[in-house]
Amino acid sequence: MKQRRIPAVYMRGGTSKGVFFHERDLPRVASERDALLARVIGSPDPYHRHIDGMGGATSSTSKVVLIAPSRRDDCDVDYTFGAVSIEDGLIDYSGNCGNLSAAVGPFAIAEGLVPAREGETRVRIWQRNLGQRIDAIVPVCDGEVLESGMFQEDGVPFPGAEVRLEYHEPVLVPGAPALLPTGNPQDLLEVPGLGRLAVTMITAGNPTVFFRADALGLSGRELPEEVDRDRKLLERLEAIRAHASVAMGLADTPAEASRLRPATPKVSWLAKPAPFRTSAGVEVGAARIDVLARIMSMGRLHHAYTGTGSIALGAAAALPGSLANEIARTLPGVATRIGHVSGVLAVGAEVVCDNGTWRMDRALMSRSARRLMSGWVHVPTQGA
Repeated sequence: MKQRRIPAVYMRGGTSKGVFFHERDLPRVASERDALLARVIGSPDPYHRHIDGMGGATSSTSKVVLIAPSRRDDCDVDYTFGAVSIEDGLIDYSGNCGNLSAAVGPFAIAEGLVPAREGETRVRIWQRNLGQRIDAIVPVCDGEVLESGMFQEDGVPFPGAEVRLEYHEPVLVPGAPALLPTGNPQDLLEVPGLGRLAVTMITAGNPTVFFRADALGLSGRELPEEVDRDRKLLERLEAIRAHASVAMGLADTPAEASRLRPATPKVSWLAKPAPFRTSAGVEVGAARIDVLARIMSMGRLHHAYTGTGSIALGAAAALPGSLANEIARTLPGVATRIGHVSGVLAVGAEVVCDNGTWRMDRALMSRSARRLMSGWVHVPTQGA
């Protein structure tokens, strides 16, 4: 069987993993590129295992990243993120991965796209999917990216070096949704079978819809195994997500949202701080968190909390009148501590009101990142 080999780096960023490519090494025709990338991951896979690819058969590990020198004067690299569907091989480019964003700067430095500066190197990233500037402050020692350290993040079993991320206000293009797509910090979303559900729909980080956990009989303490086996709950959550897509102007119909953009918007439920047990069996006290939260990713409960979802939650928590602002303990200028499946995550966001319109100026969070493999991926050629 003939195979094509393509230079690639397999990287962890935060609580996600993905295959990183130089855009120059991939086909220029989008359909050919996407077919190749899906085959690299091992999708479509009706067995949900990714046995014949680099994917890990979860939403956190079925991801691809494309990097190129930036065409913008104010950035160093252009970054495109793709979420690869396990079942059908569809690649959704509608959003970003906040976790893998932490690996873009280290990749750019290690691959010679950005010169290393001793101590710390600031990599200016243009996130093409959302039209957003992200600055990654990457630790450097002896001219190389520092990957080992004492920074610990819940959901990652080993410590690493801290990569600080600064998300700046998205550059909105005509037709793109504002921070509050409906103009309201809260809306009543009509969902068949559920009735009118109070929600906050926001586009910080990734488009995300938030609702109160108890509105669906949830607690905010749920673990993946109990959510992912509850088919009726999954159907309700997808109905909320799909109808919010239409309300946010991201899809024309709920069916279109489910079929063509499974990655965004995210759907998340919130509850007031309370003690909970993580997926690792660790007890977390209510005093350590400001809000309990769970978030869905590609139809399954995320094993921690998505990076972009945390930005959306941080922005919503700082926004007067939002559900998150009502539920979470918030203090001006203080990061919001999110209690999630794997532990605790802190994210800070700055929102301002300009002539009656809310916007997010900046969001801050930290992650670690590490190269897991460098070399080539091998892909069967067409017809092989």
